[in-house]
Amino acid sequence: MVVNINKLTLMTERPTALVTGASRGIGAAVARALGPTHHVILGGRDERALAEVAAELPDARPWPVELTEIAEADVAGIERLDVLVHSAGIAELGRIADLAAEVWRRTMEVNVVAVAELTRLLLPALRAARGHVVCVNSGSGQRANPNWAAYAASKFALKAFADALRLEEPELRVTTVYPGRVATDMQHEVRRYEGGPFEPGKYLRAESVARAVLATVTAGPDAHLTELTLRPAAGPVS
Repeated sequence: MVVNINKLTLMTERPTALVTGASRGIGAAVARALGPTHHVILGGRDERALAEVAAELPDARPWPVELTEIAEADVAGIERLDVLVHSAGIAELGRIADLAAEVWRRTMEVNVVAVAELTRLLLPALRAARGHVVCVNSGSGQRANPNWAAYAASKFALKAFADALRLEEPELRVTTVYPGRVATDMQHEVRRYEGGPFEPGKYLRAESVARAVLATVTAGPDAHLTELTLRPAAGPVS
C-alpha cells in the first residue's frame, strides 16, 4: 500500500514523531505519551484501530502500511522527522528442532529487516531534524531462553542494528529500550504457549514502557540515553 504522508501530516510547529505498531499495545501507549507534545504519525496495518488511537490525540494521523513492503513512495513528503519509534514486532515461539525456516524468515523480516529499511528511507528526514530513533527491544535481546530462539535472535540483531546506527549517524540519538514482560495481546499468546495464566499484575504496563520511551526522548539536548532496561517490579514470571 502506498500512502502519501503529505495527506497525513498537519501543518504544525510541533515536532513530528512516527510510531510503528501504533494500533495497540506498546506502540499505541507510546503514541499517547507523545501526543500532548508531538504531531504523531501512527504506523500499522489495522486502519480502523489506528483511526481510533488518532481520535484520542490532539494532533495525529493514521498511516496504514505493511512494513515488510515499505518503499520510498510510502514516506514521500516526510522532510523532517524528530522521533522514530520502532515498536512493531512479532514473536513466534518454539524449540529450534520444531521451528521451520519460514518462522525464522518471517521473524527477521518483521523485527529486523523492516526496521532497517524504514530507518534507511527516513534517514534524510531524521538528519534534517537531528532526530531520535528508539528501538523497542525486549529482555530477549539481552539473553536467550529455550523456546525463544528465533525471537531472541531477531532482538539481538535489532540491538546490533541500533548500535551500528548510533556509530554511523553521530548527529542522531539512538536508544534501545529493553522491557520485560508487558501486559499486551502478545503476552496473552505467549502465556497460552507456555501453559501458564495471564497475570497482568505480574507484568509491566504498556504505559510504563511508554513513559520510559518518553523519558529517553525528553532527556534534554545534552543527554543521549543509549540503553534502558525495564523489568516488572513483581519479579520473574514462572
